[in-house]
Amino acid sequence: MLSISPQTSIFIAVSHVDFRLGIDGLAQRCRSLLAQDPMSGCLIVFRNRKSNALKILTYDGQGFVLYHKRWSSGRLTWWPKTNSNSLKVPARELQILLYNGNPKRANMPEDWRPLT
Repeated sequence: MLSISPQTSIFIAVSHVDFRLGIDGLAQRCRSLLAQDPMSGCLIVFRNRKSNALKILTYDGQGFVLYHKRWSSGRLTWWPKTNSNSLKVPARELQILLYNGNPKRANMPEDWRPLT
């Protein structure tokens, strides 16, 4: 189960990657292309060329965990476009993206409300 909290650092790899890559290949992409340490506990999100699947790589303190989500029909409706190799996004945007929504059009508050 993927646990996403507001404090989690989340990075999206903007360009597509070859999904034949496993954990070691994706961890190397994190280091070389994204300049991120895959063992820092952050979530790194990758998409395939067809934009019908995502892979999320993270390190849980004991080892790497790789999540794979593939849509049974259709493809991603939104993906960031930027000149950099990665984009840091808040947890709410990843949650919207996992439901194949557009975080830029979602009617969500900007910040998480603190617990009282």
